[in-house]
Amino acid sequence: MNAMDTLPVAVIGAGPIGLAAAAHLAERGVAVKVYEAGPSVGANIRDWGHVRVFTTWEHNVDTASRRLLESHGWKLPQADALPTGDELYRHYLQPLSQVPELAGHIETGARITAISRAGIDKVTSRGRADVPFELRIAQQNGKTRLDYARAVIDASGTWQNANPLGASGLPVLRETEHAARIAYGMPDVLGAKRADYADKRIAVVGGGYSAINVLLDLLRLAESAPKTQIMWVVRGTNMNRIYGGGSADQLEARGALGTRLSQFVAQGRIQLVTGFSTTALKEGAGGLQLVGMTEGGERSLPEIDRIVVATGQRPDLEMTRELRLELDPWLEGVKALGPLIDPNLHSCGSVPPHGHRETSHPEPGFYTIGVKSYGRAPTFLLLTGYEQARSVAAAIAGDLVAADNVQLTLPETGICSTDSAANAAGCCGGPAPAESNSCCVSDVVAKNAGKEGCGCGAAA
Repeated sequence: MNAMDTLPVAVIGAGPIGLAAAAHLAERGVAVKVYEAGPSVGANIRDWGHVRVFTTWEHNVDTASRRLLESHGWKLPQADALPTGDELYRHYLQPLSQVPELAGHIETGARITAISRAGIDKVTSRGRADVPFELRIAQQNGKTRLDYARAVIDASGTWQNANPLGASGLPVLRETEHAARIAYGMPDVLGAKRADYADKRIAVVGGGYSAINVLLDLLRLAESAPKTQIMWVVRGTNMNRIYGGGSADQLEARGALGTRLSQFVAQGRIQLVTGFSTTALKEGAGGLQLVGMTEGGERSLPEIDRIVVATGQRPDLEMTRELRLELDPWLEGVKALGPLIDPNLHSCGSVPPHGHRETSHPEPGFYTIGVKSYGRAPTFLLLTGYEQARSVAAAIAGDLVAADNVQLTLPETGICSTDSAANAAGCCGGPAPAESNSCCVSDVVAKNAGKEGCGCGAAA
């Protein structure tokens, strides 16, 4: 046996996609080690645990993961119910991490800071595929160690790497200076962060479903804190794209969400500003002001107390600097996926099935799956990541017939496509130049009473 074959496959990230990859590998008898930077599995999902996803339990559970869980007595919660992020963690990811097949192979508080090939750098070609991967791991005790792996699956997601406020893709002037008054993603405005938002003047920046989710929560907050004022700032001007597919959306809760919000805007409960590209922040006499470009030139918006930046996420590529990756030049996802997922051309439902061949790189044995494989594209659905995980695990196990038999049916939606860079709308990790949309997947989340709502979590 080759010495490489005795090493485990390293999976980076213990969210739904990373654990799915581990489950598929375990089911095939392939040794696996999962590294999670957060304090628990599903750490990114727990960050937006207050949010309800708009896909049902049946569509949020991976096939191999379900088989492992059910072999130990687990039962799927109500199949057509929409879980919150916390429920996904408590009733799915946490139990999955505790099954005997995975429990001893998951390490939390282990951040991968760099990956290379043992003893050779990025330039060396000869014998590269026969050299194990070397992973540099920052541990909770402050020390760093090296681990080795026969293959690496990067399912680390993008949730921890939020896009900045600037419409150019860069932080706006004075953004860092005012960081104490800025939140990124989906703060829990009805719970842990209520005091920061109640009876305050709030600007929510972004044209996606994370932004919409926050807006609907702020409307609920205003019912008990009536001095709360809400401004919604969007770079695009095509609100039909932003509000989504409505009744035509095959994910009913997601379609209803945009329709509901449009009604609140029409009622004047939200001040909507469109066609505004933020360039700077400035301190006014009574609060903070967003400065930006419009068709009519530079404009300063009314003073506010706090800003929620819901402009999506982007991949952190630093740890793979010494690997031979091939990335799409503008999406920063896997290059082979670029033409298939470009949000200027595709919606969530029109992305074709793909697996190990599209998620691989020139670096033999290295794969990027989950939302990170899409880079900044906002077209990712959780079902896509599960099929990626299945295909990659089969390929690593040597079953290329199963690996190449990629099958995937995705629901069509009106929120994951664009008609121009300026009107981008979509899901997790939106396009770079636009105020993208942080939504889609079980990363695409919904909220509010019963089955209404949406937002985003990059739970890859």
